[in-house]
Amino acid sequence: MAEAQELPAREAMEYDVVIVGAGPAGLAAAIRLKQLSPDTTVVVVEKGSEVGAHILSGVVVDPIGLDRLFPDWRKEDDRPLTVEVHEDKFFFLGPKGALRLPNFAMPKLLDNHGKYVGSLGNVCRWLAGRAEALGVEIYPGFAASEVLYDDKGAVVGIATGDMGVGREGEVKASFTRGMELRGRYTLFAEGARGSLTKGLLTKFGLTEGRDFQKYGIGIKELWQVDPAKHRPGAIQHTFGWPLNMNTGGGSFLYHIEDNQVVVGFVVHLNYDNPTLSPFDEFQRFKTHPVAAETLSGGKRIAYGARAITEGGYQSVPKLTFPGGALIGCAAGFVNVPRIKGSHNAMLSGILAAEKLAPALEAGRSHDEVVEIENEWRAGDIGKDLKKVRNVKPLWSKFGTAIGVGLGGLDMWTNELFGFSFFGTLKHGKPDYATLKHISEVKPIVYPKPDGKLTFDKLSSVFLSNTNHEEDQPVHLKLKDPSIPIAKNLPEYGEPARLYCPAGVYEVVYQDEVNKRDPKFVINAQNCVHCKTCDIKDPSQNINWTCPEGGGGPNYANM
Repeated sequence: MAEAQELPAREAMEYDVVIVGAGPAGLAAAIRLKQLSPDTTVVVVEKGSEVGAHILSGVVVDPIGLDRLFPDWRKEDDRPLTVEVHEDKFFFLGPKGALRLPNFAMPKLLDNHGKYVGSLGNVCRWLAGRAEALGVEIYPGFAASEVLYDDKGAVVGIATGDMGVGREGEVKASFTRGMELRGRYTLFAEGARGSLTKGLLTKFGLTEGRDFQKYGIGIKELWQVDPAKHRPGAIQHTFGWPLNMNTGGGSFLYHIEDNQVVVGFVVHLNYDNPTLSPFDEFQRFKTHPVAAETLSGGKRIAYGARAITEGGYQSVPKLTFPGGALIGCAAGFVNVPRIKGSHNAMLSGILAAEKLAPALEAGRSHDEVVEIENEWRAGDIGKDLKKVRNVKPLWSKFGTAIGVGLGGLDMWTNELFGFSFFGTLKHGKPDYATLKHISEVKPIVYPKPDGKLTFDKLSSVFLSNTNHEEDQPVHLKLKDPSIPIAKNLPEYGEPARLYCPAGVYEVVYQDEVNKRDPKFVINAQNCVHCKTCDIKDPSQNINWTCPEGGGGPNYANM
């Protein structure tokens, strides 16, 4: 690309608070700031083409965050959630059968009755409307690509990426310089494994004294089903098959409105078999009677995938630093056994706003609002996460059969007596370090898709409405281009071609018959922005960066 000094200067706009990401955390923060201080200037920048375009979740919503912001939201004619959970089932699966776990034996915090099912993207669209009505400026289609710092090292805002840059870095006729959005404080609500958040964690040492962050990949489809099979408000979760007992994960299936069902699968990214494909495990799951009975005869209408933070209480980084804070899934507030994160995301945005408002009122700027960091553990978020802090480590250490049982026992003792027999367990190692050598495992062979219940990756990506400007620099950057073929292929079979749920990565042989002269190919235009490659690559060689704003999936009802 042309030298920086040859480019025109970026225009700058000044605000009290800049928020990166129009998800539930970022929008909740913006709304609460304006509720507390209507004259505060707030801007939200969102890389998706519209608010909700990149939002993907199950989703069963605990409405605690919505209740805090808008106590009367249920009375609104355009409310984003209308279907309450009334039937809640848990199953342990074998290859053919299913063992239902009795609801009375499940810890109370796993009870979903009274929660809501629907589309988190539509919740965010509704929140965005409420935020704009309060005076929040929201700019979708602009990717925050750079953190701005002052001469003391404090965060003073962000810059959006330049647009109209060609694949080789050349400036095209359509070139438009990015903008600087400067604020007295900046909140980062990028979601799991945010590209700017990664840099902040390193620069400010925010993970010191914290455990490794852990992740899962969640893959989801939206189906239109036979009305005779549709039961609005009925939900089910499973664990077990098709995963083996050493691999964590499970499924969800929720009946929402309009004869639609959301079905999905989560695989914990600390799996050890490099030939495992989370996408294909999901496809296999749908052939089990607990899913097939509902989906058979239906039509798949949407698809998507997203990484999920799973480290929980002991993996949450320090939230604050000079000039800003992390909120939502950027901080890792997902409650894994509850399979919920949006409630804590919203609560973290509300907490941040309630601490920033008095700081702004006092004339503070670009300092560290330590009140956010100091108070989250004593509040609703900390209480929610602390009770389940050992579920993930127990599952990882002892496997599904024993680990899930011990995790259930631990949740009961935390709920009934406020303590754990295990104290606070550690996660062991980061997810990229868990793969075995390919010579140590039995390769998994997946059946071909039938086009009725099971599908291939490319037809799935088509349903995600993913689109990128093709003539732009590849946003999936290899630190060392030789590693995929020289190291990852012989040692692990190059797992990127399998853990990616969108067919972004391929190993292509120029001599296909004899499997000679392999080449690593990146189909960046397929990327659904799940970030799994950034997390799971065993060599930590892939760096996910933001493409041009507006690129990526365009989820309509996910």
